[in-house]
Amino acid sequence: MASVKVAVRVRPFNQREKDMGAKLIVQMDGKKTRLLTVKNSKEQNEGGREKYKDFTFDHSYWSYDSDDKHYASQEQVFSDLGLDVIDSAFEGYNACVFAYGQTGSGKTFTMMGSSENQGLIPRICRQLFSRVAAGKESGASYRTEVSYLEIYNERVKDLLGGSGGAGSGGGSSHSLRVREHPQHGPYVQDLSKHLVSDYDDIQECMQRGNQQRTTASTAMNDVSSRSHAIFTVRFVQASYLRHNNMPSETASKVHLVDLAGSERADATGATGQRLVEGAHINKSLVTLGSVISALAECALPHDGRTPKSGKKVFIPYRDSVLTWLLKDSLGGNSKTIMIAAISPADCNYGETLSTLRYANRAKKHHQQAHHQRGPQRQAHPRAARRDRQVARADRASHRPYRDGARRSCHAAA
Repeated sequence: MASVKVAVRVRPFNQREKDMGAKLIVQMDGKKTRLLTVKNSKEQNEGGREKYKDFTFDHSYWSYDSDDKHYASQEQVFSDLGLDVIDSAFEGYNACVFAYGQTGSGKTFTMMGSSENQGLIPRICRQLFSRVAAGKESGASYRTEVSYLEIYNERVKDLLGGSGGAGSGGGSSHSLRVREHPQHGPYVQDLSKHLVSDYDDIQECMQRGNQQRTTASTAMNDVSSRSHAIFTVRFVQASYLRHNNMPSETASKVHLVDLAGSERADATGATGQRLVEGAHINKSLVTLGSVISALAECALPHDGRTPKSGKKVFIPYRDSVLTWLLKDSLGGNSKTIMIAAISPADCNYGETLSTLRYANRAKKHHQQAHHQRGPQRQAHPRAARRDRQVARADRASHRPYRDGARRSCHAAA
């Protein structure tokens, strides 16, 4: 069982913070992130004497000054986090990467990047197909599908549906329904899936989807994402097992999530439609925090009971579309990575502290990913019969019986 991997990344000052004469309040040393307490902050007003707050994460990325020798580049973030996602996909495990933070904190840059400096999502996709090309030379075959959706005001839109896409409503309607499959869990009905054969195909899908995303200008961010976006890669590989030359197929699913930023109405100057959007964004992010907190409280993840009270902990997945769609990723059947993006400025002290506390809760959550077998992977009839005999013997071993019965049972197995 492994905990969610959590990383924190601090960006440089933006132009708004420079114009305000903002002061640097974030320090990083190795895995430790230190936040200096700001005068007249809530903590000081309540009589707190702490001059700083320390947090420790799996990675602390110092991206404040590109001239600093400790500067964390896009390549370093990918090397530490992205390669783990690719390894999980090829090993047959689900994976999920999501970036969290206030609006304008650098989430989209970390996840998507720019044409000159690509982020995690395009780098992961490029490396994925590099490994596919190498795997094909050894006789393996692969099938890769992608889908891209956004959650805007608690409604789902297919970003790759186009004018004729299923359920796209002419490319502008947020009308797709979220259903629950009895075996595979929550899914989006009529969401289009696109077969891709190389990185150029997947890049074209990303660019087309990004053009459809809902953005707007606020006082804190000129190009603020007004929706959550989930780019999903479904990856199936078929090959032959080395030890017995039997056909094998594994399937994995990778969620790459770019969350809209948490925001305060007074700081963003939001009114009208922007205010409604912000309310829905904050609601879903609060629900995400509640889910993470509830999961962290579960000391026994198999039945969700806490050791103190013995009562079953309620996990509010259904309180938002975001957490409902990410139920598998958050609830255990995935290797999950969280990137907390923060501002270095004293004017954003409250939001930065909130983000660090959020990430600290996520670090306490433990989960177990399961190996995913493909739908066409079936055992040979003789092997299946042997497996049934072993299973019967295992069940019998837990019942009281005579020594003679024990011997005959093992002989049958």
